[in-house]
Amino acid sequence: MPRRTTRPKPPTVTADAACPCGLSATYGTCCGRFHTGSATAPTCELLMRSRYCAFVVRDEAYLLRTWHPTTRPRSVDFDPDMCWSGLEVVDTTDGSMFHTTGTVTFVARYTHGSEPGALRERSRFERYDGAWVYVDGTFEE
Repeated sequence: MPRRTTRPKPPTVTADAACPCGLSATYGTCCGRFHTGSATAPTCELLMRSRYCAFVVRDEAYLLRTWHPTTRPRSVDFDPDMCWSGLEVVDTTDGSMFHTTGTVTFVARYTHGSEPGALRERSRFERYDGAWVYVDGTFEE
């Protein structure tokens, strides 16, 4: 008999909770507004922060919507044992309202099962149809 898989239940983050991206705002006034579509990220750093939050709350639709169509996967496979626990932006190059490209280097901390870890990535972003989208990234040591 085939094993039936279910989607992992996303962590609960309320609009009044601290935003997982690390900025000093509530989720609803920070990244949550981008997730609902009531606003778009004006810079590539804010897009990257909102995408990190989308991994935290497992918002596949937002991740796919903000992924460049030439590099976008068909789906996002969330690991139910992965728990994202913190974000540090290390460097940002360009990516303002006046640019068409930008990069963000960050460290995203997590636990997988009970093992702590960190993902270090330099992400590339471009404007596509007037909005910032994630293109790709390189992992750093």
